[in-house]
Amino acid sequence: MPKVIDHDQRRREIVEVAKRLIAEGGFEAATMRSIVTAAGFANGALKHYFAGKDGIIAATFESVLEETAQRMSELDQDLGPVDSLHGFVEAAMPLDAERITSARVLLVLWGHSVANADLATQYRQLLTLWRAELTRRIAAAWDCGEDADGPAVGVLADEIISVTIGANVTSLMHPVGALVDRYTAYIDELMARVSG
Repeated sequence: MPKVIDHDQRRREIVEVAKRLIAEGGFEAATMRSIVTAAGFANGALKHYFAGKDGIIAATFESVLEETAQRMSELDQDLGPVDSLHGFVEAAMPLDAERITSARVLLVLWGHSVANADLATQYRQLLTLWRAELTRRIAAAWDCGEDADGPAVGVLADEIISVTIGANVTSLMHPVGALVDRYTAYIDELMARVSG
């Protein structure tokens, strides 16, 4: 009987290898040859799972974004509005080695998306969804009667997105975890502003 291959699992393995190579050596390190070698596949085996490097890169980008979204979605179980917002912001900040590695991969992929319209569209869509979710959570946590479409809520959501992206970039220039206290202090101050 022929061996049954889980193609989805193989795709996930290839994406994990690509993530690791990008995190360690940048976009140039994730060549088709290096991915095949690191994944332990035979030459040409990747063609069964991805049409080319752009397909692997797109899947890698999507995987990192999904990991962040997953961390954020796990926060709503029995939390009040302020705690829900706190967890949502914290999930996007580079507060541990895993999130810092994700930031390293995203930074490389952001650079690549400048010249890749599909990746740029994918990232813009994520930012739109992220902002909508932030405004919803801010409006719920902010006890001032402003709805999610209000200008003050939108300004705060834009601040959080900008700070989070900046924190992810800045974290890559320092030893892992060196800025966690600074980022935690920002989150605490933000929550004080929202709930005060």
